[in-house]
Amino acid sequence: MTTLWATIIVLGVLVTVHELGHFLAARSVGVRVDRFSIGFPPRLFTLTSVDSGWLCSIFFYYRNEKNKFVWGPVYEKIIGSKQRAGSNTEYCLSIIPLGGYVKMAGTIDESLDDNIKHTDDELMSKTPLQQVWVMSAGVIMNILLAFVLFSGIAKYMGIPELSDEPVIAQLVPEMPAEAAGLQVGDRIIALDNDIVEKWSDISKTIHAIPNTPILIKIQRGTLEFDIAMTTKYQLAVVDGHVDTLGAIGIIPNYSYRPIGMAEAIKTGYIATVNGFGMIVMSITMLVSGDASIKDIGGPIMIAQLAGEVAKAGWIALLTFMALISCNLAFINILPIPGLDGGHVLIIVIEGIIRRKLTVKTRMVIQQIGMAFLLLLIVTVIVNDISRLFG
Repeated sequence: MTTLWATIIVLGVLVTVHELGHFLAARSVGVRVDRFSIGFPPRLFTLTSVDSGWLCSIFFYYRNEKNKFVWGPVYEKIIGSKQRAGSNTEYCLSIIPLGGYVKMAGTIDESLDDNIKHTDDELMSKTPLQQVWVMSAGVIMNILLAFVLFSGIAKYMGIPELSDEPVIAQLVPEMPAEAAGLQVGDRIIALDNDIVEKWSDISKTIHAIPNTPILIKIQRGTLEFDIAMTTKYQLAVVDGHVDTLGAIGIIPNYSYRPIGMAEAIKTGYIATVNGFGMIVMSITMLVSGDASIKDIGGPIMIAQLAGEVAKAGWIALLTFMALISCNLAFINILPIPGLDGGHVLIIVIEGIIRRKLTVKTRMVIQQIGMAFLLLLIVTVIVNDISRLFG
């Protein structure tokens, strides 16, 4: 249950914020929005802005006049003021929770609808700058969301400061230290008969010896004794490359230093930049071969991670949401047809060649992009399923 509600919150907020960016930007330059959808069809619930108020519709299977079961509206009712002038925008909640979309007039998007009339309320009738603004607004909103979350967490929690005192504050479950009987509060005074003066001495020594026997001298109260164990290993990114580091599962003490709003904003900015830096580093690792395409995860992996971090509390979940928001922004701005960056690329190309691409050309480009995205989606889902059952 934790995994379910955590996934709904994370994906729901990220998708809504992203699509809200496109929606508000389109409205700001006079582009007609036909549909604002959270999730992909089939539709489950819709609210349509009409002249007489709001048309509320619920969708499910029903038997039509040909005695066949079809998916469609099974309940409709108009609510609200009859004096109201509607925009005819349909706000809907759809069944497939893998994203969302804003259907704007005068665009060739995921629906591959080429019904473009070049009227004043269509996106293609706007200036190139206005078109770029509309197509990049979702990415901007995701960046702002990550920045706000990181800044808010920093203001609420403060800045973590690790103690360099060689005293164990936490033990990681199912790791050598716990299995060997180390306890919270134990002071490490020597490793393989080498004196330890600070926590950084412990990290430097243990990280260098994965899967290696080690003798640890412990001070517990007035007692001093030795405990033998074998280190495990963990994969970590060091200087842009994956390295194998030794680990025994101990964590030092740390405290949070309260900060003001100015420092919180600075911390939020740095954390947001670092979030994008992690993505760039991951892509670099894929290109260099330090990481595999099998390491790429999709919605199932996000759901699993969301469930795990939710168990650690709201702060961990919000931090995870901020990181995924950075990922969503980065992926969407890539110049791939079908993504926001692909639309921006077409606008830039039209600006360079100083003429509009034909609708047929746009359709071909969009179809190529959708085929690539479909291949990518299949790849990450296969990876997710393999990881789930592996």
